[in-house]
Amino acid sequence: MIPSQVDETLPELAPFVHAVQGRRPDDGTWCEAWTVRDVLVHQTGNAEELARVLKAFLAGSPVQTRGFEREDPYRRMSDSDLWAAFMDRCAQLTEIAAAAAQDLSADTEVMWTGRSVKVPFFAEHMREELILHRWDLTGDDRTAVQALNEPWMTEHSVVSVGRPLLERGRTGLGLGPGERVEGRLRTPGADDVVVTADAGGTSIRLAAPEGPATIESDPAVRVLLLWGRRPADPSRWHSDAGPETLRRVRALLGGY
Repeated sequence: MIPSQVDETLPELAPFVHAVQGRRPDDGTWCEAWTVRDVLVHQTGNAEELARVLKAFLAGSPVQTRGFEREDPYRRMSDSDLWAAFMDRCAQLTEIAAAAAQDLSADTEVMWTGRSVKVPFFAEHMREELILHRWDLTGDDRTAVQALNEPWMTEHSVVSVGRPLLERGRTGLGLGPGERVEGRLRTPGADDVVVTADAGGTSIRLAAPEGPATIESDPAVRVLLLWGRRPADPSRWHSDAGPETLRRVRALLGGY
C-alpha cells in the first residue's frame, strides 16, 4: 500500500506501480533499449537524485546533479530489493519535498543538471517521469492519454526541462554553419511549442500560434514527440510541412 502522503504528492505513482506489477521484469517496452526492469531502475535513480539534490540544498550544502551512473547500484540488486528501493526512494522524495515546501519559498531557485529550477520542480518532475515511463510500459491506454493531455505536462516539458530534450537530436543532425531547423508543434486551443536548432545550440519555447504548423496533434502526442516518443496510432498527428522539413524536425525531437 502506498502511504497517503506519498499518494498525495505523487498521484501518478499508483498507476505506474500497477503497470509494472502487471508485467514481467524482462518484458520489452516502448522505450526500445529498456525492459520493464530498466525502467524501474531508472525511476529509482530519478527519485533518489531528486531527493538528494533538494535535501542538500535544504541543508545549505548544495551538490551537483549526478548522471545516470546513479543507477548502477540498482542494476545489481535483486528484483525484490529493487522494488523495495524504488518505493523507499519515492517516500524519501515525498518527505523532502514536503520539508522544502514548508521551509523555502516556491520561487527559491535550485540548480539541477546545470540549470536553475524552482522548488516545486522536484516533485513535479518525478510525476512527469512516472507518467512518461508508464506510457513506455502501456502505450496509449486511457490512463496514459489522460495524464499526457494535462496542460502542466506540456508546460513542464518546455519550461522546466526545455533544451536538454533537443540536444541529442541536434547532435545527430550534424548542423553546419548557417544551417537551421525550426518547427512549430501545434495543439488546437493552446500555445504552439516552437523548437529551433543550429550549429550553436537549441531553443524551445511556448508562443502564440502563428503561420503554418509543422506538426499538429492532440496535447498527449505533442508531449510524446517532445520526449522522443511516437504514438502507436500515427493518424493522431498531421503535417503539411513536406518530407524534408518533417524529417529534420522529427530528428531534432530526439528526447533524452
